[in-house]
Amino acid sequence: MNPTESTEPHPGADPAEPTHAGGPTDPSGTAADDPADALRRQVETLAAERDSLHQKWMIAMADLDNYRRRARKEADEARRFAVLPLAEDLLPALDNLQRALEAAKTATDASQLVQGVQMVARQFDEILGRHQITPIEALGKPFDPNLHRALQQIPGSDQPPMTVLMEYERGYQMHDRVVRPSTVIVAAPPAS
Repeated sequence: MNPTESTEPHPGADPAEPTHAGGPTDPSGTAADDPADALRRQVETLAAERDSLHQKWMIAMADLDNYRRRARKEADEARRFAVLPLAEDLLPALDNLQRALEAAKTATDASQLVQGVQMVARQFDEILGRHQITPIEALGKPFDPNLHRALQQIPGSDQPPMTVLMEYERGYQMHDRVVRPSTVIVAAPPAS
């Protein structure tokens, strides 16, 4: 027995707990961890978790930036080429109008020219209709400043005052938005 070791318990020590020179033991028989070591390991674990979460956050932010950039580019492209379907539909009508003009140079019968131009006008109306651009009904309707633009008023008409008597330029609307108001001539109110 080593002279520094004692089999006597230290004063204040639990007599049921054996005493060893190495200090208290854990159930496996090894020396218990120093509290500072346990805190250090916990700090290292939390720091690693923090770094991992920060890295994931940085990747998510980069992905979001890329998504925003891509969405902005796609929206710009969509705006730039939004009228492409309309342009593709209008080109055949324009070709037909060019053909009518060429035919007019050699035509001796004006009625055929008028008939050709009427066909092209119907083709334009059909194209606009496919793109939800419809004419505004004006003739015989009450004047509506949201849909019509009065060019002049004609007094002495048999129509009620502010009724559209003549359509100078046809107006159009797309869904419920006015593309161009109808330019009209309206009945003037009776003179007082």
